[in-house]
Amino acid sequence: MLRNDQLDTWDRDNFFHPSTHLSDFAKGHAPQRIVTGGTGCHIEDRDGNRLLDAFAGLYCVNVGYGRTEIADAIATQAHELAYYHAYVGHGTEASITLAKMVMDRAPDHMSKVYFGLGGSDANETNVKIVWYYNNILGRPGKKKIISRWRGYHGSGLMTGSLTGLALFHKQFDLPMPQVLHTVAPDYFRRDDLAQSEAGFVAHCAAELEALIDREGADTIAAFIAEPMLGTGGIVPPPEGYWAAIQPILEKHDILLIADEVVCGFGRLGHAFGSDRYGLKPDLMTIAKGLTSAYAPLSGSIVSDRVWQVLENGTEEHGPFGHGWTYSAHPIGAAAGVANLRLIDQLGLTENAGRVGAYLNDRMQAALADHPHVGDVRGDGMLCAVEFVADKDARVFYDPADKVGPRVAAALLEHGVIGRAMPQGDILGFAPPLCLTKAEADEIVDKTTRAVASVLGA
Repeated sequence: MLRNDQLDTWDRDNFFHPSTHLSDFAKGHAPQRIVTGGTGCHIEDRDGNRLLDAFAGLYCVNVGYGRTEIADAIATQAHELAYYHAYVGHGTEASITLAKMVMDRAPDHMSKVYFGLGGSDANETNVKIVWYYNNILGRPGKKKIISRWRGYHGSGLMTGSLTGLALFHKQFDLPMPQVLHTVAPDYFRRDDLAQSEAGFVAHCAAELEALIDREGADTIAAFIAEPMLGTGGIVPPPEGYWAAIQPILEKHDILLIADEVVCGFGRLGHAFGSDRYGLKPDLMTIAKGLTSAYAPLSGSIVSDRVWQVLENGTEEHGPFGHGWTYSAHPIGAAAGVANLRLIDQLGLTENAGRVGAYLNDRMQAALADHPHVGDVRGDGMLCAVEFVADKDARVFYDPADKVGPRVAAALLEHGVIGRAMPQGDILGFAPPLCLTKAEADEIVDKTTRAVASVLGA
């Protein structure tokens, strides 16, 4: 296709892309796609391709593409008031309204929401709140944060440390010393294949207890976790996992941060993953589905228990010394208000539960018996297929074989976007919540064809 612009060249010459093999991209050896539009569950690129986006961008375009209601809300807000800060008690109609809408959806024991821009900065905020909380309570040594291997919590200095993925640590001098990691609740990847699911949950709980005992509970401030693992492989928690973990945290007075960036706002067929799995968090991290990524916005939801300490702290020490220039940005807030209204009006949370179950059931039926499929798993509008070299012995492929990326590339040739996950040969799906059963059928049918083309029928 002939064009009279130089976007392709400008892209490689000027644009520093995140999470990209920089050398391959600069040399033209890595994929390049310039996206020009989108409607519903599909995007279009400048080469004329129309693709079913079965990963909703990065788990984030919950309401689907092309929603004019959100675009109009953004435009109206920009015309009326493009920006004002939220410092020292300032607010806008959009930010105040959105705060009320978020808290109406949050668990009853939560108190206030602080708005930022992305999930990474929200988790940075959470860590600072936790440290401030313990300082006010006179516990300056209670500062360590326990995360889990395979968890994802951002890519900043502290949040990249919390993330339990090697790619986010190596060559960055991470993790930072205040961060500890415990075992991931991934039953498929358990070390002892003879272990029952209940036995594995007991192992996870025992490992957490042992870590706390080694470090000293008086040094540990919080435990951060996604209700269901996302980027670490799209892994639902084993049965009984959260019922085993939460009493340990309560016993040792360790705060629970529920990272709801992926699970929140309907993806699991519930308002939050905490509702789905029975968590009672002290802080909640929100982003992605808050605006369906139509504008950047995140949030840290603080419980009554934590909020009372923060209030008391300012009585003694003055204003809470934390903020971002773009905290509660009115354009992002306007997008959030319109987005949450759409989720309600269109019944997208209910659709995610219904069509998500259909997608997972169909994927299970289509691929669970394939000789090189070790696991098919998911919950709500999240689904994953994990590939293995030997199914019976659970032998994994050599990472150099790039089986997951090859299946993802084959699926793309069929017009569907799935994500090759970073911690194994795993193909992940997180479609927009407006996915139809016909589109779920298309995802499964084309995934089956892609698997067959790479690994045989």
